[in-house]
Amino acid sequence: MGAFIRKLKRKKVIPYNPLLKELARQLRNNSTPSEILLWRYLKRRQMLSYDFERQKPIDNYIVDFFCNELLLAIEIDGDTHNYKYNYDRERQERLEKLGIEFLRFTDIDVKRNIEGVLSAIEHWINGHKDNEFKHEYPPLHPSQEGRL
Repeated sequence: MGAFIRKLKRKKVIPYNPLLKELARQLRNNSTPSEILLWRYLKRRQMLSYDFERQKPIDNYIVDFFCNELLLAIEIDGDTHNYKYNYDRERQERLEKLGIEFLRFTDIDVKRNIEGVLSAIEHWINGHKDNEFKHEYPPLHPSQEGRL
């Protein structure tokens, strides 16, 4: 499916805690080297024409990268995640209940094997892009058109 048609589709509204907006902004301004490196390849629809955001608030959490069209979160796990395994697991389970799927990479993988990380993301997208319509809103009934 082409990018033009995807642009015409509505995005799923994902709830988030507005109090997290400032923290997300701070995280974007203080990105890790791995986040900066991966962002070079995800920004401006460079990844198969999909729109990714970074440090995206969703529910009561912030994910490293998020594509609303695919309901895909990408996380980079660094040293700080070593002590937060239970938190990360609970957080991921909670967001998966909202229909979000996760790809996780280690900080070292991103730094040492960015080509492999990008290939894994492309492979996931190519295997899931045909399922995009499952996230679409149902079509409007003719009598509802123009009431948005």
